Amino acid sequence: MKIHVENRQRAVPVDLAWLRRFAEVALEKCAPHSGDGRFALAQLAEIEVAIVSDRVIARVHREFMGIPGATDVITFAHGEIVMSAPTAQRHAREYGHPATHELALYTIHGLLHLNGYEDATARAAARMHRTQDRVLRACLALLPPS
Repeated sequence: MKIHVENRQRAVPVDLAWLRRFAEVALEKCAPHSGDGRFALAQLAEIEVAIVSDRVIARVHREFMGIPGATDVITFAHGEIVMSAPTAQRHAREYGHPATHELALYTIHGLLHLNGYEDATARAAARMHRTQDRVLRACLALLPPS
């Protein structure tokens, strides 16, 4: 299974080389965690991660989900994860870490969605966030931010 990360925006600086390495580690660490027991990540030959602007993600959000406005990350079952760099930058400032670290978290979030995790209810979201936090810690232990 391959994971490709592309930066399709220019407004927010991103350590793309580190994020690409992180995505490979995250994919390996997320694969054993299935939210629904189907382990759908194993069925995907390729995963595409696109880092985009708020304008682009707002268009995707409206077109595919019927929801206006920008969001942090959108995941498609066919293996595409779309993440907003400006949203990541705002959240990163709020939590006191770099935008690339926030994008790493979004990568894990998207991978877990692909592997059957949902966050539509408070209980499901709490379960997903616990797994997400464990995977993030494991990934950062292997590949600390540069």
